Amino acid sequence: MTSFQDMARIAERAMREVFPETPLLRNAHLSEKYGADIWLKREDLSPVRSYKLRGAFNAMRKVLEEQPDQSLFVCASAGNHAQGVAYMCQHFGVKGVIFMPVTTPQQKIQKTRVFGGDAIDIKLIGDYFDDTLAEAQRFCAQEGGRFLAPFDDADVIEGQASVAVEIAVQMGRAPDHIILPVGGGGLSSGVRAFFGPRCHYTFVEPSGGRSLAAALAAGEPVTLDKVDSFVDGAAVARIGALPFAKLADVDPADVVAAPEDRICTTMIEMLNLEGIVLEPAGALAVDALADVADDIRGKTVVCITSGGNFDFERLPEVKERAQRYAGVKKYFILRLPQRPGALKDFLEILGPEDDISRFEYMKKSARNFGSVLIGIETLRPENFSQLFSRLDAGGYTYTDITADETLAQFVI
Repeated sequence: MTSFQDMARIAERAMREVFPETPLLRNAHLSEKYGADIWLKREDLSPVRSYKLRGAFNAMRKVLEEQPDQSLFVCASAGNHAQGVAYMCQHFGVKGVIFMPVTTPQQKIQKTRVFGGDAIDIKLIGDYFDDTLAEAQRFCAQEGGRFLAPFDDADVIEGQASVAVEIAVQMGRAPDHIILPVGGGGLSSGVRAFFGPRCHYTFVEPSGGRSLAAALAAGEPVTLDKVDSFVDGAAVARIGALPFAKLADVDPADVVAAPEDRICTTMIEMLNLEGIVLEPAGALAVDALADVADDIRGKTVVCITSGGNFDFERLPEVKERAQRYAGVKKYFILRLPQRPGALKDFLEILGPEDDISRFEYMKKSARNFGSVLIGIETLRPENFSQLFSRLDAGGYTYTDITADETLAQFVI
């Protein structure tokens, strides 16, 4: 019987006819920052800027080997899986029908079209992914197509394990520690199944989508009641059954949660300092270095940067969230006297490093005071404690709404 490791190696060799291996690059900045030998496995540099084409390739390759006349493949995805499937439909010369929610950004739709060309059709169905998935599966059964699951498929897991095959060859050995992003579990289960106990693992999930942690606590996959979709490449409500079977004995202490706003600081840091464009899910492994800093000191560590499909229209939001997390930007509702010179008096309270980034005020008639929505940026978090002291001394009434998510949805 052929082992999982052998099957992953076979898959990796077959891929070389389609696309080159992704680089494994030592990162001097992160190595110095954490006192470790840190390498990035750059899946963001694959032809579709994510690892997803690996699983799509392997699943389609094996189907076509067994059923050469299978000409229709179907998937449901609003992101990287759709692009991987589209790319492989073009390569294998088969027809692909890709279902995406109506709310999918045009940038993702266009990129999927570019990769698939005339080989694919895109159908926009449903406001929510569950509706999209149900329609894709109905269509697939009706038309006799082969449904390509994004992670809950043995051949997909085997294909994603090719990442580990490449790491082993490129490094010449297993690293001491691998940091893996977790969404549905295809990549993380495949890499762990390949390396086994030869290295230590950290599994990273976004705080708003901890499907692996929930499954470990319950002893089986469970569906989360609520998922924060910001880390769209890893915000999965339920980990796959097949991936979980390979991860069921993971120590819960090795599963960390990355706050969405902190992920934004990592994305900005990697862009500004390293020129590396990562999507939120692609930044998970690098972001988790802060959580395991004491454990990795002096060790060889591989972070898998799983994707770089980032729409730069989201950059203002990412910068905003990063600044708020770092404590250098805050929003207030300020009670300001409605009299001439009141604004000038307030401005004199600001420090030399404080800058007003937002100011909204409308004078109310027959009132002595008015409410102002104000956003302030500064260079150092400690500047705000000094500003608060001056506001208190001046008798100002104010409310910090920076961390109020309900208000933030409307005014920030």
